[in-house]
Amino acid sequence: MSYRPYGHVLVRRPGWSFLLHRRSTVVASVLAALLAAAFVLSLCVGVRFLLPGDVLKVLFGSDHSVVIENLRLPRATVGLLVGLAFGAAGALIQTVARNPLASPDIIGVSHGASAAVVFGLVFGFGGPTATPLTAVAGGTIAAFLVYVLAWRKGLNAQRFVLIGVGISVALYSVTNLLLTKADITLAQQAKVWMSGSLNGRGWTQAEPLAWVLLALLPAIVWAARAARSAGYDDDTAVALGIRLGRVRLGLVVIGVLLASVATGAAGPVDFVALVAPQVARRLTRTPQIPLVCSALLGALIVVVADIGARMLIPDAELPVGVLTAAVGGPYLLWMLTRSRAGGAS
Repeated sequence: MSYRPYGHVLVRRPGWSFLLHRRSTVVASVLAALLAAAFVLSLCVGVRFLLPGDVLKVLFGSDHSVVIENLRLPRATVGLLVGLAFGAAGALIQTVARNPLASPDIIGVSHGASAAVVFGLVFGFGGPTATPLTAVAGGTIAAFLVYVLAWRKGLNAQRFVLIGVGISVALYSVTNLLLTKADITLAQQAKVWMSGSLNGRGWTQAEPLAWVLLALLPAIVWAARAARSAGYDDDTAVALGIRLGRVRLGLVVIGVLLASVATGAAGPVDFVALVAPQVARRLTRTPQIPLVCSALLGALIVVVADIGARMLIPDAELPVGVLTAAVGGPYLLWMLTRSRAGGAS
């Protein structure tokens, strides 16, 4: 191992080597520790508060608890996986768009997934198995429309975001139209789902999501390396021999898949994919958005928000998306204000 300037460490092994940013490593370690603590706390919180020691005994197999194993653990697992997926998806899409306002819930991916799922619920082919697939299909179609309409001899970041916002508004209108045509019971179920909720989530949602993330892991590893070149302008990429169009398309596809499967599992948990990448970038002080830190921070936000959703109002439970929106909404306004003032984003 040898050290390089600007806070990087060059790790060498037989046949391969890579640069490791020291501050990013420290931030990722702290976020992972906080996430582990929040995950254990989420298993403690409920109708009856359990001591962390009792929870750890169940997790390590020295004790058994039906409440933890069948109710709280699968719910917390869904929250953690959904947060990881949204955080990583936001990092990839913001890297491609080179715009801090670009995220799956802003550019139409989450709204496309939502519209497809609501369509399935209204017309009778929704369900635990069909919902993730329907969400992926809807999110992919929405992202394809945005990408095609924004492409003009290259991908313009401002046009990408503006067209994405337009597609989001149109899909939101379609979703509301479907809800007016639905049975009142189905419409109420769809509205709860659209608010982004972990209530009632179990292994039925956690296991497919875990398998999808595991299958996408090689692509995510590739994306972590390819994201460095995606930040180049077109002229620099041509000079370096980088096929920037293919790289950006690959990153967008991975980001769309991550956001769509996360939406299918828990509904559109808004603003996680918007906030996590930019906060992670500020914590690490790196020129590129750190993918690992963004994913960990996204998971931390969702898990902590779910704890708050269960504790804020006695004898009631808020959708987790309500709390993430309460944080993300003001953050979005702050970013727009800074952009209008000419501040750095």
